[in-house]
Amino acid sequence: MRRLIGPVVTGALVAALIGCGDGRVEPVAQAGFVEGGGVVSVIDPDDRRPAPAFSGQTLDGDTWDLQAQAGSVVVLNVWGSWCAPCRAEAPGLAAVAEDTAADGVVFAGVNTRDTETAARAFEDEFGIGYPSVVDSDGRLLLAFRDTLPPAAIPSTLVVDRQGRMAARVVGPISESSLSTLVSDIAEERV
Repeated sequence: MRRLIGPVVTGALVAALIGCGDGRVEPVAQAGFVEGGGVVSVIDPDDRRPAPAFSGQTLDGDTWDLQAQAGSVVVLNVWGSWCAPCRAEAPGLAAVAEDTAADGVVFAGVNTRDTETAARAFEDEFGIGYPSVVDSDGRLLLAFRDTLPPAAIPSTLVVDRQGRMAARVVGPISESSLSTLVSDIAEERV
């Protein structure tokens, strides 16, 4: 009986705390990753800091380098094939990438904690046409720790045409929200 009291009390406390929330989803640790609620942070252009050096090998074996994208708006999406919210947002990411390519917007994925086979299957399933940098252990993402660190999987980072960190989405983002966010940053005056 004593063994049951701890889990029952813990469960009751968690239920009570959930019931008292304000409806906003905050990032919570779960199963080795953090899930966010699609919280968008946009940095005022006067307060933006340069994006860090970031490069790595893609699933196709090529090298992708953020600094080589100078003059473009860059959208970096952190994902894993095992992540249900990543799967939910993938079709919207693929659509916005296709819709904004002519406007000088470059998309790249950052695949983390995955196998090559699972990552390729994910890209095939969702029609991802942009490259994904392989970051199996999350070390490459440490480059963003001093600017706008991705704090969840999925996370989406947006770099403006001047190479500065412009926005971060912690958690999944809808196609319409991403389209608006990217278009607003792409239309900014230089």
